[in-house]
Amino acid sequence: MATSAIGPGFLTQTTVFTQQLMASMGFVILISVLIDIIAQLNIWQILTANNKRGSELANEVLPGSGHALTVLICLGGLAFNIGNISGAGLGLNILFPVSVETGSIISAVIAVVLFLSKDIAKAMDLFVKVLGFVMLGLMLYVVFFAQPSMGEVVHRTILPSTINFTSIVTLVGGTVGGYITFAGAHRLLENKTAAPAMSEVKRSAVTGIIITACMRILLFLAVLGVLQQGAQLNDANPAASVFQSALGNIGYKLFGIVLWSAAITSVVGSAFTSVSFLKTLHPFFEKQQRAVIISFILLSTCIFLVWGKPVFILVIVGTLNGFILPFSLGLMLWIMMRKQLPGYKHPQWLLWSGWLVVAVMLWMSIVTCINEIPKLF
Repeated sequence: MATSAIGPGFLTQTTVFTQQLMASMGFVILISVLIDIIAQLNIWQILTANNKRGSELANEVLPGSGHALTVLICLGGLAFNIGNISGAGLGLNILFPVSVETGSIISAVIAVVLFLSKDIAKAMDLFVKVLGFVMLGLMLYVVFFAQPSMGEVVHRTILPSTINFTSIVTLVGGTVGGYITFAGAHRLLENKTAAPAMSEVKRSAVTGIIITACMRILLFLAVLGVLQQGAQLNDANPAASVFQSALGNIGYKLFGIVLWSAAITSVVGSAFTSVSFLKTLHPFFEKQQRAVIISFILLSTCIFLVWGKPVFILVIVGTLNGFILPFSLGLMLWIMMRKQLPGYKHPQWLLWSGWLVVAVMLWMSIVTCINEIPKLF
């Protein structure tokens, strides 16, 4: 879940919003993490208590709602996977003398080989864990050289000079919006005959958010540090210029490693979770899971190669994710209020705080659309 959330969009959005808000970005991260934890704890506990994937559970209680959720999740997953493939290509372009297009093809082949493994689950878990630690280690290294003003960070995290709804919606949407919040829960349910222990579910849900938050905080501190030192970021690739400003050409190469790691793990997470939703549409997707996942990756790569970098669609889908979360979370909460499970009672504090998140995210998403969508045209 964590490595699915940390993709090319994650790196760019965090950098751009830090550039706009400076130390007040700490407040945005704090609020988004609180929303993320409430949303993820609700969805993971509801799915695992019922021992069903999101679309299966939704269709069982409200026929057709699971199919609607599947369409939203898969379209969003495909759109973001196009961006992930392009990000992986850009990462290899930074590291080696290959074009972005060639880099994207190489990355797609690596992802396909992973899913051709005899034990997909173990191979996928090991792959994303190793690259996750690589990303965190490299970010910590850059923060050490950037040396941000921690006093100002603490002050503005508690008392921000400005509050930006767009940044909160985008960060929450990028962490637990769309397919991402279902990624870990569906992985826990995969290959299990019985529901996983609720203690494991809670621990995994919170740990996933904390890992994602750690990466975002480190990137935020790195960006803030180089900006406070007077660096000017390149609008074409702001995240790369942070690394370059802090560590010179070596930093630029390190960013290539971080970008490729972030992109390729997001490719894996997006493909796996999107196809896990498709399984409820027809038995074919269950029987041919490996082939469908590979086709999903190849389709994303082909669209990128034909269309080019899909900046416009990524912005649109990023905003859409702000709406997908209140829809998916609200659907899960409503199901839990309608359904009684023997031996399990959903915590009331979590249920009602979840409804509060639905209301707040829906409101902020509408405000964001009103303010931001006209700027695209």
